[in-house]
Amino acid sequence: MALFMDVHNLGGPVTGEDVAKAHAADLQAQDEHDVHYLRYWVDEGQGRIFCLVDAPSAEAAATVHREAHGLVADEIFQVAEGE
Repeated sequence: MALFMDVHNLGGPVTGEDVAKAHAADLQAQDEHDVHYLRYWVDEGQGRIFCLVDAPSAEAAATVHREAHGLVADEIFQVAEGE
C-alpha cells in the first residue's frame, strides 16, 4: 500500500457539506478495492478538494471516486509523510 494525494479542481465554489457527502460515498465503496480514504481538505471558494488515500495504486483510488460519485481527481500524486 502507498499514500496518494489527489486534487480535484471543480472550477467553481463547492460546499463542505457536498464534499462530506462525496467522502461518505467513498467510504462505502473503498473496501471493494482495498482502498482507505483517510482525510480530505476543501477550498470552498476555489472549488478545490484534496484527498489523502492509502491504496495499492493511483488507479485503485481513482476507481473508488468514479464508482462512488463520479468526481474523478484531476491529478494524483504518490506522497510520503514527513516527520
